[in-house]
Amino acid sequence: MNNPMDSAEFSRDPYPLLAALRSRGPVQQVRTGNGRTTWVVTGWAEARSALADARLSKDTARYFADRPGKRNLAPAVSRTMLATDPPHHGRLRKLAMKAFTPAAVARLEPRIRAIAEELADALAARGSADLVEEFAAPLPIAVISELLGVPEPDRAAVRRWSHDLFAAAAPDTVDRASHALSDYMTRLIAARRQDLGDDVLSGLIAARDEADRLSETELISLAVLLVVAGHETTTHLIGNGMLALLRDDALRSRLRADPGLLPAAVEEFLRHDAPITLATFRFATEPIELGGARIGAGEVVLVSPGAANRDPAQFSAPDEVRLDRHVRTAHPDRPERPGGHLSFGHGPHHCLGAPLARIEARIAFEVLLTRFPGIRPAVASWETLEWRRTRLMRGLASLPVLLGP
Repeated sequence: MNNPMDSAEFSRDPYPLLAALRSRGPVQQVRTGNGRTTWVVTGWAEARSALADARLSKDTARYFADRPGKRNLAPAVSRTMLATDPPHHGRLRKLAMKAFTPAAVARLEPRIRAIAEELADALAARGSADLVEEFAAPLPIAVISELLGVPEPDRAAVRRWSHDLFAAAAPDTVDRASHALSDYMTRLIAARRQDLGDDVLSGLIAARDEADRLSETELISLAVLLVVAGHETTTHLIGNGMLALLRDDALRSRLRADPGLLPAAVEEFLRHDAPITLATFRFATEPIELGGARIGAGEVVLVSPGAANRDPAQFSAPDEVRLDRHVRTAHPDRPERPGGHLSFGHGPHHCLGAPLARIEARIAFEVLLTRFPGIRPAVASWETLEWRRTRLMRGLASLPVLLGP
């Protein structure tokens, strides 16, 4: 039996399946093929609880220690900071997060805006574009590459390997990409050791070589994680958000007239069409009860931010884009608030790149709406848009637009 979450239909629109699961209860067991099952968490309250529950481990090395598999993932990819638990996770996170504090990210705003304007200049010269390939992807990959010191000629290859890491139902493609990206970062680190700069990668090398707080594998793994996590989700945030704007002329006009609403719009886009459909692997270290389900020790749990963000028990009219959710009430004792979504996670693994993603998206929408007031879709039907084939990510493969008046 094939995994329905690996299907093209799920990639195109995961929300009907996720809503159907949630209608049977906020935590449901799903068959994933080859006789395996996994628990999928679709309720907002249950997802938020699960994301912070120490009994749900992300330590994949521990899980697979007595479950040998046939995969050939590079250790730098299979054992990233995302696949660790406290206190080990906290040590790695502390080293990486200095570059992503709100203050540090705010200092990047002029450079982010300059990159966005350069990309917009290139679009304006043509009059039409694929917003994913020519804007939503190049912006965050340029920003994270500059932070890490990835040379411009290498960025297309880095993006391609990163893209392949999330290929649905294509384990060989994922494994090859993991080794290519790991090998590249190993070479980049070796070269950077000979010429340290003020970039984030040089700082991590110093933590490894001077304070001996990172092993070489940890150093490579952090570099891989930062370059992948630093652009993949932001690409989809920008692409999914622009799709919502192209579908709503009134909202597009409103944001163009009042850019002060853009931060609220970014939060609503994150909620409405989350860049992450399913969070990464967790397993129960002991029997637990969650949302009325009894989860046994060793069983796999997938939390779905995409489903939780559309839970009608938490959000009124969850399938609609509304900027005024901070004054709406879905429940008398559970008022909505700006954001409130779980797209950046919750608990120890809350996305450390969230401040950077927010500022990149805000600038992206502002530049596109300001520079191209006549932007419109270049497709006859929304149904013809192509979505990436990946169960974890939620993002367009392309978004053709016309940019003229």
